[in-house]
Amino acid sequence: MTTLVKLIVAICLTTMTGQNDPQTSSDGYESLAYTGLSKEHPIEERAFTVLTNKCNVCHENRNRRRVFTEDNMNGWSNDVYKQVFIKKRMPKGKKIKLTSEEYQDLLTWISFIKNNENGNQL
Repeated sequence: MTTLVKLIVAICLTTMTGQNDPQTSSDGYESLAYTGLSKEHPIEERAFTVLTNKCNVCHENRNRRRVFTEDNMNGWSNDVYKQVFIKKRMPKGKKIKLTSEEYQDLLTWISFIKNNENGNQL
């Protein structure tokens, strides 16, 4: 099951970045080059929009230590994954909800960061 999810995410990443000639690793999964600036990567830009519009609204008032910026957002990717996808604790309350597209943007961003920070393939 996780292999299927990883494969789907890899295909989505390749499609969304418009990469025509992906590099393929020995295990068959595609890899993406990462330069680190969110403005150069639509994946990070979309994730930052979600974090700003849906997360920072509450974090600015209740948890100022975890307000997301372009500089720190990649460092929080593991925590976002745990709180949003594993524990399903975020976003809190009934006022702020993530759309399925916003969930997908966050998941794609987290997969992109994990793939590139750890040197692992999807």
